[in-house]
Amino acid sequence: MELDVLLLSRIQFAFTIMFHYLFPPLTIGLGLILVGIEGMYIKTKDPQYEAMARFWTKIFAINFAMGVATGIVMEFEFGTNWAAYSRFVGDVFGSALAAEGVFAFFLESGFLAILVFGWDRVSPKMHFFATIMVALGSIFSSIWIVVANSWMQTPAGYHLVGEGAATRAEITDFWAMVFNPSLPARLLHVWVGALILGGFFVLSLSAFYMLKNRHLDFARKTFKVGLVITTIASLAALGQVT
Repeated sequence: MELDVLLLSRIQFAFTIMFHYLFPPLTIGLGLILVGIEGMYIKTKDPQYEAMARFWTKIFAINFAMGVATGIVMEFEFGTNWAAYSRFVGDVFGSALAAEGVFAFFLESGFLAILVFGWDRVSPKMHFFATIMVALGSIFSSIWIVVANSWMQTPAGYHLVGEGAATRAEITDFWAMVFNPSLPARLLHVWVGALILGGFFVLSLSAFYMLKNRHLDFARKTFKVGLVITTIASLAALGQVT
Protein backbone atom coordinates (compact mmCIF):
# COMPACT_ATOMS: atom_id res chain seq x y z
CA MET A 1 0.00 0.00 0.00
CA GLU A 2 1.38 3.38 -1.00
CA LEU A 3 1.19 6.08 1.65
CA ASP A 4 0.72 9.65 0.50
CA VAL A 5 2.56 12.66 1.88
CA LEU A 6 -0.47 13.94 3.80
CA LEU A 7 -0.95 10.69 5.70
CA LEU A 8 2.75 10.38 6.47
CA SER A 9 2.79 13.98 7.72
CA ARG A 10 -0.15 13.28 9.99
CA ILE A 11 1.46 10.12 11.38
CA GLN A 12 4.78 11.84 12.03
CA PHE A 13 3.16 14.86 13.69
CA ALA A 14 0.88 12.62 15.76
CA PHE A 15 3.83 10.69 17.20
CA THR A 16 5.74 13.93 17.84
CA ILE A 17 2.88 15.67 19.63
CA MET A 18 1.92 12.58 21.65
CA PHE A 19 5.47 12.20 22.94
CA HIS A 20 5.96 15.94 23.56
CA TYR A 21 2.71 16.33 25.47
CA LEU A 22 3.84 13.86 28.10
CA PHE A 23 6.16 16.53 29.51
CA PRO A 24 4.57 20.05 29.59
CA PRO A 25 1.57 19.08 31.78
CA LEU A 26 3.92 17.28 34.18
CA THR A 27 6.09 20.41 34.26
CA ILE A 28 3.07 22.49 35.30
CA GLY A 29 1.89 19.99 37.91
CA LEU A 30 5.32 19.38 39.43
CA GLY A 31 6.10 23.10 39.42
CA LEU A 32 3.06 23.88 41.55
CA ILE A 33 3.79 20.93 43.85
CA LEU A 34 7.38 22.16 44.26
CA VAL A 35 6.07 25.57 45.33
CA GLY A 36 3.92 23.89 47.98
CA ILE A 37 6.71 21.64 49.29
CA GLU A 38 9.31 24.38 49.41
CA GLY A 39 6.81 26.74 50.99
CA MET A 40 6.29 24.18 53.77
CA TYR A 41 10.06 23.99 54.22
CA ILE A 42 10.33 27.78 54.52
CA LYS A 43 7.49 27.79 57.07
CA THR A 44 8.47 24.77 59.21
CA LYS A 45 12.24 24.44 58.63
CA ASP A 46 11.62 20.69 58.53
CA PRO A 47 14.66 19.10 56.79
CA GLN A 48 12.40 16.41 55.37
CA TYR A 49 10.60 19.02 53.28
CA GLU A 50 13.98 20.31 52.07
CA ALA A 51 14.97 16.77 51.02
CA MET A 52 11.65 16.43 49.21
CA ALA A 53 12.12 19.74 47.41
CA ARG A 54 15.67 18.89 46.34
CA PHE A 55 14.61 15.46 45.08
CA TRP A 56 11.64 16.67 43.04
CA THR A 57 13.65 19.59 41.67
CA LYS A 58 15.94 17.07 39.94
CA ILE A 59 12.95 15.25 38.45
CA PHE A 60 11.45 18.57 37.38
CA ALA A 61 14.67 19.64 35.62
CA ILE A 62 14.89 16.39 33.63
CA ASN A 63 11.24 16.64 32.63
CA PHE A 64 11.66 20.31 31.64
CA ALA A 65 14.63 19.46 29.42
CA MET A 66 12.69 16.69 27.69
CA GLY A 67 9.77 19.04 27.11
CA VAL A 68 12.01 21.66 25.50
CA ALA A 69 13.81 19.12 23.28
CA THR A 70 10.63 17.51 21.99
CA GLY A 71 8.93 20.90 21.62
CA ILE A 72 11.64 22.16 19.27
CA VAL A 73 10.98 19.22 16.94
CA MET A 74 7.26 19.99 17.03
CA GLU A 75 7.87 23.65 16.18
CA PHE A 76 9.85 22.71 13.07
CA GLU A 77 7.12 20.32 11.97
CA PHE A 78 4.62 23.18 11.82
CA GLY A 79 6.58 24.41 8.82
CA THR A 80 7.76 21.13 7.30
CA ASN A 81 4.50 19.17 7.60
CA TRP A 82 1.91 21.95 7.45
CA ALA A 83 3.56 24.68 5.38
CA ALA A 84 0.35 25.82 3.65
CA TYR A 85 -1.50 26.03 6.96
CA SER A 86 1.41 27.90 8.57
CA ARG A 87 1.33 30.47 5.78
CA PHE A 88 -2.46 30.83 6.10
CA VAL A 89 -2.64 31.38 9.89
CA GLY A 90 0.96 32.40 10.59
CA ASP A 91 0.07 35.95 11.64
CA VAL A 92 -2.37 34.66 14.26
CA PHE A 93 -0.87 31.35 15.33
CA GLY A 94 2.66 32.72 15.24
CA SER A 95 1.82 35.66 17.51
CA ALA A 96 0.61 33.30 20.26
CA LEU A 97 3.70 31.12 19.96
CA ALA A 98 5.94 34.19 19.99
CA ALA A 99 4.21 35.48 23.12
CA GLU A 100 4.75 32.10 24.75
CA GLY A 101 8.48 32.38 24.08
CA VAL A 102 8.86 36.01 25.15
CA PHE A 103 6.55 36.15 28.19
CA ALA A 104 6.66 32.57 29.48
CA PHE A 105 9.62 30.50 28.34
CA PHE A 106 12.24 33.16 29.16
CA LEU A 107 10.71 33.67 32.62
CA GLU A 108 10.68 29.94 33.25
CA SER A 109 14.16 29.18 31.90
CA GLY A 110 15.65 32.37 33.37
CA PHE A 111 14.98 31.23 36.95
CA LEU A 112 15.54 27.53 36.26
CA ALA A 113 19.28 27.76 36.92
CA ILE A 114 18.63 29.22 40.37
CA LEU A 115 16.05 26.52 41.05
CA VAL A 116 18.37 23.67 40.04
CA PHE A 117 21.83 24.95 41.04
CA GLY A 118 21.08 27.63 43.62
CA TRP A 119 20.29 25.53 46.69
CA ASP A 120 23.56 26.30 48.46
CA ARG A 121 24.30 29.55 46.61
CA VAL A 122 21.32 31.77 47.38
CA SER A 123 19.15 32.29 50.45
CA PRO A 124 16.16 29.98 51.04
CA LYS A 125 13.74 32.84 50.36
CA MET A 126 15.46 33.72 47.08
CA HIS A 127 15.37 30.07 46.04
CA PHE A 128 11.68 29.91 46.92
CA PHE A 129 11.09 33.02 44.79
CA ALA A 130 12.88 31.32 41.87
CA THR A 131 10.66 28.25 42.32
CA ILE A 132 7.55 30.43 42.17
CA MET A 133 8.82 32.18 39.01
CA VAL A 134 9.51 28.87 37.28
CA ALA A 135 6.04 27.60 38.19
CA LEU A 136 4.46 30.84 36.95
CA GLY A 137 6.47 30.58 33.74
CA SER A 138 5.07 27.12 33.06
CA ILE A 139 1.53 28.41 33.71
CA PHE A 140 2.04 31.41 31.39
CA SER A 141 3.39 29.04 28.76
CA SER A 142 0.26 26.91 28.97
CA ILE A 143 -1.91 30.01 28.54
CA TRP A 144 -0.39 30.99 25.19
CA ILE A 145 -0.26 27.43 23.87
CA VAL A 146 -3.94 26.92 24.74
CA VAL A 147 -4.72 30.31 23.16
CA ALA A 148 -3.23 29.05 19.90
CA ASN A 149 -4.98 25.70 20.12
CA SER A 150 -8.38 27.04 21.14
CA TRP A 151 -8.25 29.71 18.43
CA MET A 152 -7.99 26.92 15.85
CA GLN A 153 -11.24 25.46 17.23
CA THR A 154 -13.15 28.73 17.80
CA PRO A 155 -11.39 31.46 15.75
CA ALA A 156 -12.11 35.08 16.65
CA GLY A 157 -10.61 38.54 16.22
CA TYR A 158 -9.36 38.08 12.65
CA HIS A 159 -10.24 38.58 9.00
CA LEU A 160 -9.01 37.17 5.71
CA VAL A 161 -6.83 39.20 3.37
CA GLY A 162 -5.52 38.42 -0.10
CA GLU A 163 -6.96 36.22 -2.80
CA GLY A 164 -6.51 32.66 -3.96
CA ALA A 165 -3.36 30.91 -2.75
CA ALA A 166 -2.21 34.17 -1.13
CA THR A 167 -5.20 34.32 1.23
CA ARG A 168 -4.19 34.50 4.88
CA ALA A 169 -5.69 35.24 8.27
CA GLU A 170 -4.79 38.57 9.85
CA ILE A 171 -5.50 39.73 13.42
CA THR A 172 -8.02 42.54 13.74
CA ASP A 173 -8.53 42.39 17.52
CA PHE A 174 -5.67 40.86 19.52
CA TRP A 175 -7.63 40.43 22.74
CA ALA A 176 -10.62 38.92 20.96
CA MET A 177 -8.18 36.44 19.44
CA VAL A 178 -6.67 35.68 22.85
CA PHE A 179 -10.00 35.35 24.69
CA ASN A 180 -11.68 33.31 22.00
CA PRO A 181 -14.87 31.47 23.05
CA SER A 182 -13.34 28.10 23.97
CA LEU A 183 -10.27 29.40 25.85
CA PRO A 184 -11.59 29.44 29.46
CA ALA A 185 -12.88 25.87 29.46
CA ARG A 186 -9.82 24.47 27.69
CA LEU A 187 -7.37 26.34 29.91
CA LEU A 188 -9.06 25.25 33.13
CA HIS A 189 -9.10 21.69 31.83
CA VAL A 190 -5.34 21.81 31.14
CA TRP A 191 -4.51 23.23 34.59
CA VAL A 192 -6.64 20.72 36.47
CA GLY A 193 -5.31 17.86 34.35
CA ALA A 194 -1.72 18.98 34.97
CA LEU A 195 -2.29 18.96 38.74
CA ILE A 196 -3.83 15.49 38.56
CA LEU A 197 -0.87 14.25 36.53
CA GLY A 198 1.67 15.83 38.87
CA GLY A 199 -0.11 14.49 41.93
CA PHE A 200 -0.36 10.93 40.64
CA PHE A 201 3.27 11.04 39.51
CA VAL A 202 4.32 11.97 43.05
CA LEU A 203 2.01 9.30 44.48
CA SER A 204 3.36 6.57 42.21
CA LEU A 205 7.02 7.15 43.05
CA SER A 206 6.25 7.46 46.76
CA ALA A 207 4.25 4.22 46.67
CA PHE A 208 7.15 2.49 44.91
CA TYR A 209 9.54 3.48 47.70
CA MET A 210 7.09 2.28 50.35
CA LEU A 211 6.57 -1.05 48.61
CA LYS A 212 10.34 -1.49 48.43
CA ASN A 213 10.64 -0.44 52.11
CA ARG A 214 13.08 2.34 51.21
CA HIS A 215 13.25 5.96 52.42
CA LEU A 216 10.03 5.40 54.34
CA ASP A 217 9.79 8.73 56.18
CA PHE A 218 10.46 10.61 52.95
CA ALA A 219 8.03 8.43 50.99
CA ARG A 220 5.19 8.73 53.51
CA LYS A 221 5.39 12.50 53.71
CA THR A 222 5.66 12.83 49.94
CA PHE A 223 2.71 10.46 49.52
CA LYS A 224 0.58 12.70 51.74
CA VAL A 225 1.44 15.76 49.65
CA GLY A 226 0.59 13.93 46.42
CA LEU A 227 -2.64 12.58 47.88
CA VAL A 228 -3.86 16.02 48.93
CA ILE A 229 -3.03 17.56 45.54
CA THR A 230 -4.60 14.68 43.60
CA THR A 231 -7.79 14.71 45.69
CA ILE A 232 -8.33 18.46 45.28
CA ALA A 233 -7.56 18.38 41.55
CA SER A 234 -9.78 15.33 40.96
CA LEU A 235 -12.70 17.05 42.71
CA ALA A 236 -12.06 20.12 40.57
CA ALA A 237 -12.16 17.93 37.45
CA LEU A 238 -15.44 16.41 38.64
CA GLY A 239 -16.80 19.92 39.05
CA GLN A 240 -15.94 20.67 35.44
CA VAL A 241 -17.99 17.71 34.27
CA THR A 242 -21.03 18.63 36.35
